[in-house]
Amino acid sequence: MPDGTAQDQNPTPDAAPAPDAASTRGRLLAAAERLFLRRGVGQVSVRAINAEAGLNPGAVHYHFGSREGLVAALLGRELMPLWQGRLETATLNPGATGPAQVRTLVAAVAAPFDELVQTERGRMLCRLLAQTMLTADRPLSGSPWAGTAPFEVVLGRALPDLTVREITDRWRLAFTTLLEAYGRPLAAEVDSTAEPSFPELSTVVAFLTAGLTAPGAEGRAAG
Repeated sequence: MPDGTAQDQNPTPDAAPAPDAASTRGRLLAAAERLFLRRGVGQVSVRAINAEAGLNPGAVHYHFGSREGLVAALLGRELMPLWQGRLETATLNPGATGPAQVRTLVAAVAAPFDELVQTERGRMLCRLLAQTMLTADRPLSGSPWAGTAPFEVVLGRALPDLTVREITDRWRLAFTTLLEAYGRPLAAEVDSTAEPSFPELSTVVAFLTAGLTAPGAEGRAAG
């Protein structure tokens, strides 16, 4: 229509394009990360994130649905790339079985944790992941990048003598151990002179591999 055409051709000086949703989400994620580093992962509210990003009080809920949705997006963006390539390599041979294959899988999952805790930002992400997964109503579920199904499938193929229930229980125990080992609050956060202390990666891999490959319940009963 003529009026609409004229208005499009002659925008008022105050007219501004609508904010891009992707860039707004990015501002919120960046604001949340800054606050998590500055205050600690348990001390940051939705209100604070919106204010830090310079956006209206409903921005987090509009773009992510909730604080939990924002946290899941942040963790997915930052952590998925660390695991993706390693896990693809670890599962190249779907027919591989036995402790060696289990060790390969455990190393692929544990190595990124070991790398992350070398930096303050990485330690924050580990704590955020642990807080999210360990306090959830359904831990280790609900997020496509942290779901347990792909790991359980590989573990089940490597250890065909175990039941589905044992595979599920063992992998949950293994992943929970990783979260506890790398995502717990550190004494160094209270005493700035203390160095962060984490177990050696080789120890973690050996410990979890031993637990995952232990004889099944039926095997122990028969023995």
